[in-house]
Amino acid sequence: MAVTYTVSLSKIMKELSLNVISMPCDPDKILISSPDVNRPGLELNGFFDYYDRSRILIFGNAETAFLNATPPQQRSIVLDALFSRRPPAAIIARNLRPVPELLEATRKNGVPLLSTPETTSTLVASLVAYMNVELAPRITRHGVLVEVYGEGILLVGDSGVGKSETAIELIKRGHRLVADDAVIIRRVSNKSLVGEAPDNIKHFIEVRGIGIINARRIFGMGAVKLTEKIDMVINLEIWDNQKVYDRMGLENEFTEILGIKVPVLTIPVKPGRNLAIIIEVAAMNNRQKKMGYNAAQELLKNLGMDNPVDKDAEKKVKLNF
Repeated sequence: MAVTYTVSLSKIMKELSLNVISMPCDPDKILISSPDVNRPGLELNGFFDYYDRSRILIFGNAETAFLNATPPQQRSIVLDALFSRRPPAAIIARNLRPVPELLEATRKNGVPLLSTPETTSTLVASLVAYMNVELAPRITRHGVLVEVYGEGILLVGDSGVGKSETAIELIKRGHRLVADDAVIIRRVSNKSLVGEAPDNIKHFIEVRGIGIINARRIFGMGAVKLTEKIDMVINLEIWDNQKVYDRMGLENEFTEILGIKVPVLTIPVKPGRNLAIIIEVAAMNNRQKKMGYNAAQELLKNLGMDNPVDKDAEKKVKLNF
């Protein structure tokens, strides 16, 4: 069963700096579940067949001009019919003055009325972008998320393999920590995944033998980041002498997270390997691959050898997502 997420009106008001014209109840208790908005056009003409009452209403220049050109009695009827369906809120762009019937209808039906100096297009774009993130499908997974050279790297693997210690070494080398131990992953679009830490463990790292440390306090604000797009997954595992590891990188291995393909590498861990440097190189190499360059393919070409693997071949790696 699909999970429905909500965001409170108070968070939206704070994020978009909205002003209150009328607030009949506590905005913390008003929960919005739709990332879409509605600019009432047909509704102001009395057509409600496909009206979605879960959407926030936006009134801009066009809607306000239409209402001003409508006789007051007709305005009162159509606005009462609109707000009797109890949308979660209504926002007026450009700080336009609401017609008296609009204010009366929102108060009568207990619908919050807000305003903003932003243009209608800017308001709609900002609101939809914010709601898409807040209401995005999400999962929480064990791992460490770091930003390395602008690439979001999700480190996964068994407990004790060295994910947190590697993250600390990367921080010391100038990179940034997003989340340790638990990573909340959101699907913000059909192509993008964004990770962040749960609020109660944000910036904290567990280091065996030392305990809990606060990366922001020890390394400074430049060592942490609130969110980051997930560009690649690196699976750390204890070196297995019986296993054959990829030494060429011709195949494009990937895993699926929330239905989105993400490049994945498996890096064996054993004493003497500098994982921080390896991950730095992996991040830069992943960026080159996204730009269309593959060093293994160029090497085979220089040696006059046919590529034994189709350059577009993909191998799916099953991880716990």
